Amino acid sequence: MEKQAAAAIPYFGETLAVLTAMVWGIAVIFFKKSGETAHPLALNLFKNLLAIVLFLLTMPFFGETIFRGAPTKDFLILLLSGVLGIGLADTMFFKSLNMLGAGLSAVVDCLYSPSVIVMSMIWLGDRLSFMQYLGVVTIISGVLVAATRKSRAHLTPKELFWGIFWGAMAMVTMAVGIVIAKPVLDRSPIIWVTEIRLWGGIAVLAPIILFHPGRKAIVGSLRFSSDWKYFILGSIAGSYISLVLWLAGMKYAQTSVAAALNQTSNIFIFVFAAIFLHEPINHRRLLAILLGIAGTLLVTFT
Repeated sequence: MEKQAAAAIPYFGETLAVLTAMVWGIAVIFFKKSGETAHPLALNLFKNLLAIVLFLLTMPFFGETIFRGAPTKDFLILLLSGVLGIGLADTMFFKSLNMLGAGLSAVVDCLYSPSVIVMSMIWLGDRLSFMQYLGVVTIISGVLVAATRKSRAHLTPKELFWGIFWGAMAMVTMAVGIVIAKPVLDRSPIIWVTEIRLWGGIAVLAPIILFHPGRKAIVGSLRFSSDWKYFILGSIAGSYISLVLWLAGMKYAQTSVAAALNQTSNIFIFVFAAIFLHEPINHRRLLAILLGIAGTLLVTFT
């Protein structure tokens, strides 16, 4: 069924990669509305637990089960991919986001596409044309124009260093996590792959929180409030819908191309922020959007 859908729709994988960026952009708006009160570990654990439940409820409709007849090696690779790309990378991303703020964090997130490209060249032998390289550079340029701040006076040098460090580590770790899972993803159902990766994320988060000296404060940071409706909606969009779209895009498109298209999420975030949060789009942000669209076209159609 999946292969038939991919064959029937031109640029199927590339379309899914762009949809991933759009849905993640919506999720970020919900996360922003919910506030930044939760500890990164608690935030990551909750969204993954919610996603696991949702995928468990979804799998029977597609005739899937967790314990499908797959080699043990595939299970182990996907669990490791989840440990790296979900458990560790997402936690580091949230930590960096809390330290740097959304604008500067988006700049650091530009390392995602180059990281995936480098890793896919090393492990998968992917190659890009010159025009696709130009598209990647254009997308990253658009994100940089949109996210760069004129002043970082509110950050100490120490905060700036560690914020960039955790953000860069998150992008590299996420890239390694998806690239090592690519061969298994190519021959396996998307929903099953996603569920196993989520369990990998939980497998590393649960013991970290359990043995963390500040575990009571970490768990206590997830207190119920009126903002929880936004947090739950953000978790569903960011950890359920976008995760399926992201993996599907990686499966049906060249890994490097899908990663570059995923990067346009930063552009969508600014557009959605203007629409739903009434944040103005100035000349700098408009230029960023145009660069993002141009880069997307170059990567997809050349």
